Amino acid sequence: MDNFWVAAAWSILPTLGVSAIFFMVLRGILRFDRTERKVHAQIEAEERAARGLPPRS
Repeated sequence: MDNFWVAAAWSILPTLGVSAIFFMVLRGILRFDRTERKVHAQIEAEERAARGLPPRS
């Protein structure tokens, strides 16, 4: 019976590993996108202020 649980653990371990890597990559992409949008909005606001235009609503 002990051999069954070892085999079960070894069979599910790759799936859990790939899932964890996928989660970290996806989280990194979403964080990068959020940060990039925030920086882009800040640069756009600075450019509009430099040109004397009203801020975007």
